[in-house]
Amino acid sequence: MAEVKFLGKFSHPNLVKLFGYCWEDKQFLLVYEYMQKGSLESHLFRKKGGEPLSWDTRIKIAIGAAKGLVFLHNTEKSVIYRDFKASNVLLDGDFNAKLSDFGLAKFGPVDSNSHVTTDIVGMYGYAAPEYMSTGHLYVKSDVYGFGVVLLEIITGMRVLDSSRQPHQYNLVKWTKPLLPNKNKLRNLMDPRLEHGYPFQAASQVAELIIRCLNPQCKLRPDMEQVLGKVEKISKMEMTPKDLKAQTKHLKDEERRLRKRSSTLPTNHGGIGHTGGGHSQHEYQSY
Repeated sequence: MAEVKFLGKFSHPNLVKLFGYCWEDKQFLLVYEYMQKGSLESHLFRKKGGEPLSWDTRIKIAIGAAKGLVFLHNTEKSVIYRDFKASNVLLDGDFNAKLSDFGLAKFGPVDSNSHVTTDIVGMYGYAAPEYMSTGHLYVKSDVYGFGVVLLEIITGMRVLDSSRQPHQYNLVKWTKPLLPNKNKLRNLMDPRLEHGYPFQAASQVAELIIRCLNPQCKLRPDMEQVLGKVEKISKMEMTPKDLKAQTKHLKDEERRLRKRSSTLPTNHGGIGHTGGGHSQHEYQSY
């Protein structure tokens, strides 16, 4: 019933619309608007098929999700979303982002209180450290979760992944010290972007991620500041240097594929078979 309580009170373009609900024979059914493109998670981490999200689309999604959080945090009685993760960011046919699943949402602190205290639930990896250690929930606890998702957006990697090397299992712990280093940042960027982004914009996103992931809650920006920064980043365009790097990457990839094709055995018709599938993110050990 928590979702009915929250979504029944609030309406915003970046919150999923609840059309109705049914409770019968102890079965509870919620009916939402149809989101044609599914979740952000499905686009970032799909293993096969589908067009990878472009840089502009990723930033558009980040802006939409940030607008949803800004709205929640600035209602008359501020709402702490508490469950910000890629699977809860749903996308319509134009890749407009809408927040879903308000089962863990809480009204924020009142009067002189700085936080609310609650049971520790939610997704490990996305939850802020102060919440995981004490159960104290602040409005800026959502900012930490936004920083984690922003990191997933630019790297194309899950926050927790046991298939990576042990020291790379936790994306935040592994990459946070590397983000300020421009050369290492290049290696962390999602290879499916194929260098199709303004590197200065990527650097500024990395700086914002570091601020959002500050272990001290008070030192994180609020979501209005985060939104303003991402909107500024969205206006940045690729420089001649960026375009040159992209062209070089595409040519190198073309040469690699030709070389691979020439080394594979041919079929009876004499045509080389290269097989399908997407290249995997190659993790360097730092």
